[in-house]
Amino acid sequence: MLIRLLRRGLPPYAGFLAAIAVLQLAGVIANLYLPSLTGRMIDHGVARGDIDYIWRMGAWMLGVSLVAIVAAISVARLGSRVAASLARDARAHVFDRVLSFSDREVLHFGAPTLITRAGNDITQVQTVVTMLLMLVVQAPIMMIGGVIMALQEDAGLAWIMAAAVPLLGIAIGIVISRMVPWFRIMQDSVDRVNRILREQITGVRVVRAFVREDVERERFAAANEIYTGAAVSVGKLMALAFPIVMVILNVSSAAVLWFGAHRVDTGQVEVGALFAFMQYLLQVLMAVMMTTMAAMMIPRAEVSARRITEVLETDSTVVDPADPQPITDENAGVELRDVTFSYPGAEVPVLDGVSFTARPGTTTAIIGSTGAGKTTLLNLIPRLRDVTGGEVLVGGRDVREASLEDVWSRIALVPQRPYLFSGTVASNLRYGDPDAADDALWEALRTAQAEDFVSRMDGGLEARIAQGGTNVSGGQRQRLAIARALVRDADVLLFDDSFSALDVATDARLREALKARTAYTTVIVVAQRVSTIVGADQIIVLDDGRVVGVGTHDELLETCETYREIAESQEAGGAGGAETLAEVPV
Repeated sequence: MLIRLLRRGLPPYAGFLAAIAVLQLAGVIANLYLPSLTGRMIDHGVARGDIDYIWRMGAWMLGVSLVAIVAAISVARLGSRVAASLARDARAHVFDRVLSFSDREVLHFGAPTLITRAGNDITQVQTVVTMLLMLVVQAPIMMIGGVIMALQEDAGLAWIMAAAVPLLGIAIGIVISRMVPWFRIMQDSVDRVNRILREQITGVRVVRAFVREDVERERFAAANEIYTGAAVSVGKLMALAFPIVMVILNVSSAAVLWFGAHRVDTGQVEVGALFAFMQYLLQVLMAVMMTTMAAMMIPRAEVSARRITEVLETDSTVVDPADPQPITDENAGVELRDVTFSYPGAEVPVLDGVSFTARPGTTTAIIGSTGAGKTTLLNLIPRLRDVTGGEVLVGGRDVREASLEDVWSRIALVPQRPYLFSGTVASNLRYGDPDAADDALWEALRTAQAEDFVSRMDGGLEARIAQGGTNVSGGQRQRLAIARALVRDADVLLFDDSFSALDVATDARLREALKARTAYTTVIVVAQRVSTIVGADQIIVLDDGRVVGVGTHDELLETCETYREIAESQEAGGAGGAETLAEVPV
């Protein structure tokens, strides 16, 4: 998976990669040349007392060292730039892919793991790519060139190199093989820690309300302990690798000095050549060590690359048609024809044979008990999910035949859980229309009954909104979300239980203001309170995913037992019943 990810991401940086290869080649040649120059200086300068030769060789070595330093610095800068750019592109691709996901794919992965894959996993790949770019040319040439140069200096000690290099590679390879399962556990445990932390932060009020702090601490501690245990195990293996490397390096150096001293004593090799051989041996072993150290990081990057690739290669179940047809109606209505929907793996459909028509300039309300399928039905209209049977038409066109952009441009949705983004009141409202003027924003706020509290906020339209809108009340969030939808001025307005946090008086004023503003708009409202929908042009009653009643409030009180039970239960609970509700203004 790592190779596949690199093949996808590195081609745009071919020029940088070529420059890195050339610079690495120049740096390796310079480093391989230095021990030979050092040996000559010892044999022909120091041994003979030739000061001029020492100065000449010293100047030459200084120049070669300068080339090696410049090459190393340039490779580090270019390698870091390419790796950072690759990570940037990968994050952008993951982000774009996640944005294209339907509800089905988002729920399949889950928000915590998507965040981890777009952050921590890509960072792991970036780290390994940086190391590989610094070693991809340098290490092989250093190993091969070092062996050749060492043999030229003294072939009689080649057996030491032949023993040390494989021994080092095998020892580090065994350590790496033990790391692979721990790396997989680490990445999975990061997901678990992120999920629990996210749940505790977003649900902190529930945790405190039920005095569950100790339980949540234990749950987080258990997940954190798994991650810590895996990290400690990896750390122990990595810590074991360095002593192994140092032992082999030091034993190899001692062997060269021990056996080389006898060869110097017998005149088979000169001191400078022996010194150069030892330097080449150290260079080869260091190249092996650097390669194995980089290889130690590859297993974790491979796990991360697999997780990233899973996201990138997951296609949304909701896609544009091959030949999209335009929605031509100027004021789009909505029609459902025998719609059926089932969640993957479910034995019973959530919606079964649902049909109704919502025309422009009218308000259609959907009501039913909890779990009746109201929100699911509403999500099918903007094609957040695709129906498993039947048709959903907007403006007379099946939404699966039109482009997603065309469908979404006709619809404004106020979700069941109104979400505000970090920024200002104005920036949140302009999600509906980026070019909306301040006057249009205030008009939408006025309709949504939010003008009063926004004008009292410090800065008005420029007042700060925290992530999720946590610095405003639930009712204020709902009204801001409604205003955001109104700013869009769409043909179809969808309200998914968007008035639940409002008091009855504010609810009534808002619906009265909406009626004046939506004379040519198709309005569909999902509601729990009968008082919210009592004046709707038609009310759809759902029960277990089926339509059991269609009509106005008064008609349904007479003809639909399910609706009558809902109304009577709310009247008994103080929410208003048949006679009381009929008096509430629309």
